[in-house]
Amino acid sequence: MFSVVGVRFKKAGKVYYFDPSDLSIDQDSAVIVETARGVEYGRVVIGRRTVGESDVVLPLKKVIRIADQQDAQLVEDNKQAAKNAFAICQDKIKDHQLRMKLVDVEYTFDRNKIIFYFTAEGRVDFRELVKDLASIFRTRIELRQIGVRDEAKMLGGIGPCGRILCCSSFLGDFEPVSIKMAKDQNLSLNPTKISGLCGRLMCCLKYEHDNYESAKDDLPRAGSEVVTPFGNGRVVSLNVGERTAKVQIFDLKKVMDLPLDDVVEQH
Repeated sequence: MFSVVGVRFKKAGKVYYFDPSDLSIDQDSAVIVETARGVEYGRVVIGRRTVGESDVVLPLKKVIRIADQQDAQLVEDNKQAAKNAFAICQDKIKDHQLRMKLVDVEYTFDRNKIIFYFTAEGRVDFRELVKDLASIFRTRIELRQIGVRDEAKMLGGIGPCGRILCCSSFLGDFEPVSIKMAKDQNLSLNPTKISGLCGRLMCCLKYEHDNYESAKDDLPRAGSEVVTPFGNGRVVSLNVGERTAKVQIFDLKKVMDLPLDDVVEQH
């Protein structure tokens, strides 16, 4: 068992576990930690707790210290420097006529590296661009190609529901979403109805999927013959959310919307 705290480096970013050692660290404290890419500034979102070996990545890195006001100011300075770097990089991309879209720029806390995030339809030869950027900023340069879902997470926006995008407000990780989830929920398969700003299937299709999956075991299947108060029939479709079924009644020769409690599958 390991004593850990959960640290997040970006809003809605992934939570990483660190060893708090003997430090008195409260939830929402700002801390300085050692990561794979160097020293970083993060915020504790999960207070001290004990977890099993399967929940951590070994070796577990330690919290160096609790951050102070000077560290917070450095973070703000880095953000301003990143804005300046963004403008410079955009100009250089135009100069080299590269088919890529710059999305975001980030300085590591100790400023030993600048990371440029971009999207592109294919592979981009940016070797000359890196040379130019390295000569300007005099530090390590990393260009990282990201996908459209990551771009939406970084830039944020308003979804079709009228709320801030889930990925940019609280989702730490992207989970697989499939068209089958939309079919199981009887949603329109029109791409404009079930796609997010990123153009991919909306993440929220996953939220209720488990409920629909578990409900299948207790509900009649589409196409099965059933007994109803109006006679025998065949299930045309199900609405799990409203707990109703469209049933083709054989004797009446019409389709009726019935509560699922009135529909019993024949075995």
